[in-house]
Amino acid sequence: MNKKELLRGIPKIDDVLQQEPLVFVAEEKGQVAITSAARAVIDTLRSDILSLKDEDAAGFDKARFDLSDLAEKTLRKIEEDECNNLYPVINATGTILHTNLGRAPLCKDAVDNVAAVALGYSDLEYNVAAGKRGSRHDIVSNLIAELTGAEDAMVVNNNAAATMIVLATLGAGKEIVVSRSELVEIGGAFRIPDIMEQSGAYLQEVGCSNKTKASDYENAIMTREQAEDYDPDWNRRGMMRFETGALMKVHKSNYDIVGFTEEASLEDLVKLGKKHDLPVIFDMGNGLMLDMSEFGLDEPNVPMSLATGIDVILFSGDKLLGGPQAGIICGKKKYIKAMKKHPLARAMRVDKMTFAALEATLRKYKDRKIALRDIPVLNMISASAEEMKEKAEKLASMMLEIDPELELNVVEVEDQIGGGSAPMVRLDGYAVAVREAGKSAQATERKLRKNDIPIIARISEDQLLISVRTLLDGELEKVAAAFK
Repeated sequence: MNKKELLRGIPKIDDVLQQEPLVFVAEEKGQVAITSAARAVIDTLRSDILSLKDEDAAGFDKARFDLSDLAEKTLRKIEEDECNNLYPVINATGTILHTNLGRAPLCKDAVDNVAAVALGYSDLEYNVAAGKRGSRHDIVSNLIAELTGAEDAMVVNNNAAATMIVLATLGAGKEIVVSRSELVEIGGAFRIPDIMEQSGAYLQEVGCSNKTKASDYENAIMTREQAEDYDPDWNRRGMMRFETGALMKVHKSNYDIVGFTEEASLEDLVKLGKKHDLPVIFDMGNGLMLDMSEFGLDEPNVPMSLATGIDVILFSGDKLLGGPQAGIICGKKKYIKAMKKHPLARAMRVDKMTFAALEATLRKYKDRKIALRDIPVLNMISASAEEMKEKAEKLASMMLEIDPELELNVVEVEDQIGGGSAPMVRLDGYAVAVREAGKSAQATERKLRKNDIPIIARISEDQLLISVRTLLDGELEKVAAAFK
């Protein structure tokens, strides 16, 4: 039998579709999906035949023409096509805000609120009490103002968007003065200077990489009259100068500079801003809402930063705030009002599900104890080493019940916050070090990643470590069951 004869022997798609399993499935999955899957199976069979050498055609497995076999392959293809590309995983790395794993897990109330709002219609832009059109900007602005002490607030889709709209509103065609040591890369090659350029603002960098004083900011301030009279030939860089639009400070949330350093404080910039009638912007990034210094997290928080008198602060919703991806801007009403009216506001607005998750998360902050208890990120950060040891011992015990042959040790580890937040902070924690007889750490790690719910662990010094700080309620049982 040659290749042409094999090709003529390929069953018709209609014959495959008439097989009993596919007839029953068609009503549930739809005829289009079934036909598409059957066509893909037949195309694979045809491609395999075409790739044969003539001398190998006679040895081709004729069982592959069997209609029941093709129907079974079609069912498997349908299942493959229906697998979501975004699905849950278990974070056993000990990195709390793991960017690759979706950063902050939401609290239960946030998840419930998203489900309730997404399932049907909502009052996203409708004022039910007044019976007329409302504004999505009003959904959480009062709540954010209450929690932070700001006059007003708005929400956009992430902190990079927040940076863009703040600069486009307050600095378009003007200079924004920023310290050289704070020209950060946010991640994914998004850099403050690039965002500033796209916003239409001009970067005026001051100071040095390790030292920037308040006087450096003041010396860079330029009035409109000074800018109009400025001769670029006097400047060693030969650059035009423009009127100063704002003073900006960027929190170094994803790195730190140590040693011979100095930086201008928010209080310093507020004094300068008042003196020269310029707004002061603080790109805080991490979104911390509480004082967490007792847990080793000595970072600025939103209410404390606003209390210095700054005009605008912007930060992420899915980092230390513990909510959904969002960029939150709050501060003086006149500036926020201008941003809400900016053309970019519509392009960067968030949907009903983000608002639902964010509102439920923010409400937790009305009581510090409730926030630390219910918001997973804060709960993980505040958990003690003793609690982690107890949790690790419990997991090890459960794993041994599943497989007594496992070699397990409860070991001390250093967990981290991650997500571009608090890079120098390490949290004392515990992990279960796992060794399977006859298997390398890499082999066990691959096995866990192929679990029904993938378990993402880490390898250190040829040990597979399952860090328990980032395991959520109910996940100890799932991790143990993966070793069946």
